[in-house]
Amino acid sequence: MKITIKFLIIAAILLLGVNSMYAGGGVRNGTGGATQLLIPVGSRGIAMGGSSVATTTGIEALFWNPAGAADMSNSATLLFSHMNYIADIGVEYGAVSANFEGFGVVSLNVKSLAIGSINVTTNDQPDGTGQTFTPQMLTAGATYSRQLTDRIAIGVTFSYISEAIDQVNAVGFAFNAGVLYKDMGDINGLNFGIVMKNIGPQMSYSGPGMLVKAAPQGYNRPPSYYQIETAAFDLPSAFEVGLGYKPVIDEMNSMQISASFASNNFSGDVYNIGAEYGYNQLFFVRGGYTLSPKDQDPDYIYGFTAGAGINYDISGVNFKIDYAYRGVKYFGGNHIFSVSLGF
Repeated sequence: MKITIKFLIIAAILLLGVNSMYAGGGVRNGTGGATQLLIPVGSRGIAMGGSSVATTTGIEALFWNPAGAADMSNSATLLFSHMNYIADIGVEYGAVSANFEGFGVVSLNVKSLAIGSINVTTNDQPDGTGQTFTPQMLTAGATYSRQLTDRIAIGVTFSYISEAIDQVNAVGFAFNAGVLYKDMGDINGLNFGIVMKNIGPQMSYSGPGMLVKAAPQGYNRPPSYYQIETAAFDLPSAFEVGLGYKPVIDEMNSMQISASFASNNFSGDVYNIGAEYGYNQLFFVRGGYTLSPKDQDPDYIYGFTAGAGINYDISGVNFKIDYAYRGVKYFGGNHIFSVSLGF
């Protein structure tokens, strides 16, 4: 009873901010910025349709629910991930987690987008000036996760956001907070998770690219530069809840079933389901599906997901390699590769 009350108090604190976050969210689709925050990372969670709010643990939980990172079996873990995203964009991700006994788990992560070079064009030279620029999108985060009891874990992430496009840039900060409750209702293997993502102040672009040369009207002076002030934009906030169940089969076989719901501030709601089968804690096969109601987001481009993974100990080092595929309309599917090392 005490555990349940403690969990309800923590969950209520997260729910208090939902009304203010999503006031008018249904009419603001497509008006948020910093959308790279929404790009998922980690092959296991993507292969299970993004339904891992209540089921992913360890270092890969940093994106899905930072509370899950508290359930860490190693003293330290490294994770590297690469995604072939849409329009030939690459998503590179790296993370490190360290378990400090009696304190909790501290993690650091970096995600960047490799967009490539783009030709510089102007009004006078619409076909290009011969110069190029490379957009840079980067997110760096620090996470603290802790097991409050054997059933309840919490986690918070503070992220630094940087976007640079030619001669303009924007910088911002975001906050994620999550709770994970294991064996809910005294049912072994039934987990519940809740997380709020991308909460933070507005961002805006600035820089020398916003300077425009113009001649003042009615004044006897030469043309001069004027600064264009851009409108600020909100972060793509999201509120997610999820359930997961891991039934007891036998020592050689395991099964994980999960489902989640995401209410997004600037796009349609998303429903996710996924499953994972494991053999001897060595080989895993995964599948999932994600959808958004057509009346909320008729152009939602994602759907079927699948993947597999291998988990193996080499000289005391826990080695994992995972692959995921995510189907995408209008573009080629996403391919995601992840490698993690646990010490």
